[in-house]
Amino acid sequence: MEPAEGPGELGFHGDEEIIEVVELGPPGPDDLADEMEDVDFDDEGAEEPDAEAWETEDDEGVEDGMEAQDDSEVTFSLHSASVFCVSLDPKTNTLAVTGGEDDKAFVWHVSDGELLFECSGHKDSVTCAGFSHDSIFVATGDMSGLIKVWRVDAKEEVWSFEVGDLEWMEWHPQAHVLLAGTADGNSWMWKIPSGDCKTFQGPACPATCGRILPDGKRAVVGYEDGTMRIWDLKQGTSLHVLKGQDGHQDPLTCVASNQDGSLIMTGSVDCHAKLVNSATGKVVCVFKMENMAPKAPTGEGEEAESNSVESLGFCNVMPLAAVGYLDGTLAIYDLSTQSLRHKCQHESGIVQLLWEDSSAVVYTCSLDGAVRLWDARSGKMISEYRGHSAEILDFAVNKDASIVVTTSGDHQAKVFCVQRPDR
Repeated sequence: MEPAEGPGELGFHGDEEIIEVVELGPPGPDDLADEMEDVDFDDEGAEEPDAEAWETEDDEGVEDGMEAQDDSEVTFSLHSASVFCVSLDPKTNTLAVTGGEDDKAFVWHVSDGELLFECSGHKDSVTCAGFSHDSIFVATGDMSGLIKVWRVDAKEEVWSFEVGDLEWMEWHPQAHVLLAGTADGNSWMWKIPSGDCKTFQGPACPATCGRILPDGKRAVVGYEDGTMRIWDLKQGTSLHVLKGQDGHQDPLTCVASNQDGSLIMTGSVDCHAKLVNSATGKVVCVFKMENMAPKAPTGEGEEAESNSVESLGFCNVMPLAAVGYLDGTLAIYDLSTQSLRHKCQHESGIVQLLWEDSSAVVYTCSLDGAVRLWDARSGKMISEYRGHSAEILDFAVNKDASIVVTTSGDHQAKVFCVQRPDR
């Protein structure tokens, strides 16, 4: 198939299927990186960061007496403002990296909260942080677009680069390659630590979310104008564009793929989640929640409560997908029948959800400061963990699902040992 001539130029002819042949063998660590050409260090479009975008109210959604209950095993307290992001090192799951509104990022031991090293030098809120696939490097990115990469064993910075205002950042699943999306609509890809660079030019609006697909050869990027593009990382071309009725009517908030990358799911401010065939670029179905109208204002001067899809993901062991909404609804969808299986209601908005790797258990964190585990087969809550005195902003689950690491507007990160009745 010839790649599209330009954004949105992909045409469908009647019922003709457009098939992309994908080589299933994962590329070696340097295969993709070595073929990156057309280095583009265009750094135009950097703007002043929108500080208001990340302001959080310490008491939003906080229940009275919430501070009294602390189920956590470890508390990390070196941040002096809201902690926005957390990742665990994928190789050993013994290290966490957290970034916060205090312009700081720290790498620390999950077992006891002891600091390994500080990722210093940021001058704006650190909103993205993550380890490479082999845990050799850790990358930190701040809102202004300064990205730094550190070698973990040496505790030293090995690379840095400045782009426009940073929206998201992700490591390649098999190579030392970093992908990031910015407010000017571009997505950037770098080989680390050489810094060889390639850009993928989107529409003239923020690239709000992105994910590298499991084959390591394609990435899906969502944009503020409601469009979604699937990019060929090697060629730098757009394979598929979803826009208009096929796209979303409002900004995309999140994207996910299933384990083999054949299906993509996109979530948006328009409260819809779309299931897309990644090979054909066609929408398989649209999940819309019933009775999702905004709640009316209750008093003078109050605005109607808005709603949106905040997080989503696929189950690895059953044909299920989960969608978390700002109004507190966790929806479990059956992919084989494309129907709603369960609705699990939270008291306040869901910030993020994650599936366990090897079971039908989905985790949620929410603005009320709690982490909850749900059995997606029955729709019942398994357990709940508290300890934060403000909303949880991000969390991570380790490989064997024995611990959860959370970050919060209360300036802390916490480690919870997850006790499961079936273990």
